[in-house]
Amino acid sequence: MRLIVGLLLTGLVSAAVGAPDGGQLYMTHCATCHGDKGDGGVGVPLALPTFLESVDDVFMHRTIRLGRPGRVMPAFTKLSDAQIDAIISHIRGWSEKPAPKFSDTPVKGDPKKGKTLYASYCASCHGVNGEGGKGTGVTFSRKRNLPIIAPALNNPGFLAAASDAMIRHTLQFGREGTPMRSFLEQGLAEKDIDDLVSYVRSFSKQAEATATATETTEKVIIVESPYTLEETIENLKQSIVGQNFLLIRTEFLEYGLVEEGKEDKRQVIMHFCNFKFLFDALAIDPRIGIFLPCRVTVVEHEGKVLVMAVNPKYLSALFNNDELNEACKQMYEIYSTIIEDAVL
Repeated sequence: MRLIVGLLLTGLVSAAVGAPDGGQLYMTHCATCHGDKGDGGVGVPLALPTFLESVDDVFMHRTIRLGRPGRVMPAFTKLSDAQIDAIISHIRGWSEKPAPKFSDTPVKGDPKKGKTLYASYCASCHGVNGEGGKGTGVTFSRKRNLPIIAPALNNPGFLAAASDAMIRHTLQFGREGTPMRSFLEQGLAEKDIDDLVSYVRSFSKQAEATATATETTEKVIIVESPYTLEETIENLKQSIVGQNFLLIRTEFLEYGLVEEGKEDKRQVIMHFCNFKFLFDALAIDPRIGIFLPCRVTVVEHEGKVLVMAVNPKYLSALFNNDELNEACKQMYEIYSTIIEDAVL
């Protein structure tokens, strides 16, 4: 008997030791956007009581797994189910109330009537076609008074994660502390709410019809220059100024990484900026600050002079923010023009 009890205890301890640490996983994968304590930022405030009381674990699990294509929230495809469950358990620790459970039974309503109601009650926040509110949260250049931006209801990630019953519950009771008010308190009947749910669910067909394959994009722009290293650098300086950018500094690529004076003189990086473009981009998504101000690197390697820059289009795809795509496309065109002018 002692042997059996001992083996059981050993198994329990081993299981506990090997169990995923939800708090650590949250800090690694979630805190940057959602805040260390779930108070939000670029991402929604997960600790908001009315959020935790209106979403079930199935919704959170699918949201973490599938993300929100084009809406900043990435898909965490490499996390195991056990790791995702551990993160959810950590998030649930911010509420004393148990997680709600919602039925998978579809709501039966009239989507045509729901469309009319949607235009009157939902479109001003969630967009005419369910595309969601603009913005990604608190940014470096603009604060917002409300803790959450209206989600995109036509997003395939949202539609796959949210059950009809969960959507109906949110419409019925709203979410205190956000612009989402109870539709019952606004005078809508239960049947009206069912019609709205059915209309929102109809966005699934729209999401499937507009889904496109992710375009393969090169990570780095690389162009060979016919000029010497020194000539290429001078050409770039003129081209940068010609595009209404301020040349901030030119330095060796290894500056600060090796002992001063021992940098490789054949590797040079140039920093430049247009501050209006910078502030406009930061207002869309503060993470763009990772690769701004703009940088171009010039390297002499094996007899060739190469001009290189990170491809903004590739970074835009990584950031999963449709609003950022246009800014990154513009940034790509700026890089291309500057480099092409310098190597002609």
